[in-house]
Amino acid sequence: MICTLALAVLGTAAVGRAQDRPAVLVTPGSARTFKAAVQSFRDGSATPKLGRAEEFRGWLEAALTYSNVIEPLKHAAFLGPERTGALDGEDVVCSDWSQIGADALVQGELTLDTEFAVEIRVWDTARCTRLVRKRYRQPASADPGVVARRIADDVVESFIGVRGVAATEIAFVSNRKGTSEIYVMGADGSNPRSATANGSINRFPSWSPDGDSIVYTSYRHQDRPLLFLSSRGRGRPGRLLRRLGDAYSEYRGVFAPDGSHLAVAMSAPDRASEIYRVRPDGRDLRALTRSTAIDVAPAWSPDGSQLAFVSDRSGSPQVYVMEADGSSQRRLTFQGPYNTHPAWSPDGKWIAYESRIGGQFDIWLIDPEGTVNVPLVQHPRGDESPTWAPNSRKVAFSSRRRGRADIYVIDVNGENLHRTTRSGGDDTSPSWGPFPR
Repeated sequence: MICTLALAVLGTAAVGRAQDRPAVLVTPGSARTFKAAVQSFRDGSATPKLGRAEEFRGWLEAALTYSNVIEPLKHAAFLGPERTGALDGEDVVCSDWSQIGADALVQGELTLDTEFAVEIRVWDTARCTRLVRKRYRQPASADPGVVARRIADDVVESFIGVRGVAATEIAFVSNRKGTSEIYVMGADGSNPRSATANGSINRFPSWSPDGDSIVYTSYRHQDRPLLFLSSRGRGRPGRLLRRLGDAYSEYRGVFAPDGSHLAVAMSAPDRASEIYRVRPDGRDLRALTRSTAIDVAPAWSPDGSQLAFVSDRSGSPQVYVMEADGSSQRRLTFQGPYNTHPAWSPDGKWIAYESRIGGQFDIWLIDPEGTVNVPLVQHPRGDESPTWAPNSRKVAFSSRRRGRADIYVIDVNGENLHRTTRSGGDDTSPSWGPFPR
């Protein structure tokens, strides 16, 4: 059976011919951390509730801390008012905040009536300049923590020009309830919930570019791997590529950045897995690789012009790169006998991958030309399945460093390791979703 063959071959540490191509190692630097004074927001609700503003400030400060860009200051250090007054007509004494080391002052007013609304102002205290004034709205029944995380992401962007990712989501696989189902959680581990509940084997979730759908592999039909879609938007949930019938085993699918195509690792009967390009409705099927080797794990470049993938054509699994039409295939990784699971950063600068060195998997980064190759995170228990945050500043991965597999997040400079799952089961195969729209 081709599925079993693919797993067996890619699970063997066959060492190919040694390549005289040493890695160029670099030492990641530390990120700049800005200090922020976050006031307790004024509660302008028709019926203010004691503790509501403080609870919201706690969520906002936690989301800012998660960014590893903005560090909230202790409230006891404030020289200025701890609570926001009127957003209009009240002067901000910037020296009160700059003297305590605050780079930013975050003020706001929240109301919870027919809807939940928050209005904020963000000040650069050194220049005494207002950077942001913005209003957020959502249904009164919705989670107010979502608004807090969106605000935090906008505060981050106002200081570094790159949006934060506290409000984004991560899909992953978990067997916490017995079977391997697809789950979704906030990037910080908040609000985990199931996206599938079919009782079969479900693997390899991957987001659509608009964040409304997740494509994943499931054995729910004829006990063989096929692609399915879980949707909360316009996408039609259920099996993808029905037009192809049951001739192929579909091991993994990933959407192109514009959503027009999928790159799919699949195999025809009695053939090894190849990389194909196909429309989501199954039309315009085109083989991109044609070899006797096993080709799997496709990953799009952010502009959709290239694909990274894994092949054992050299004798062991290695990362390769090709043009989106299948041309100009070239080997990218040469260090280590077993390299797999490439993930292209959204800014196009890096490809993260897992490399087996000394009997364990670690997460490495390599540039698309193969000139710089650097370890991102290493641990004796092994780290696997890297996936990038949409701002390219963080990487999520799966690790068994505590026994069971959990999802971790780390900054691209190798700092700020954060465990996001605590289910008691095995949580694997993370896929970081796009910015919310």
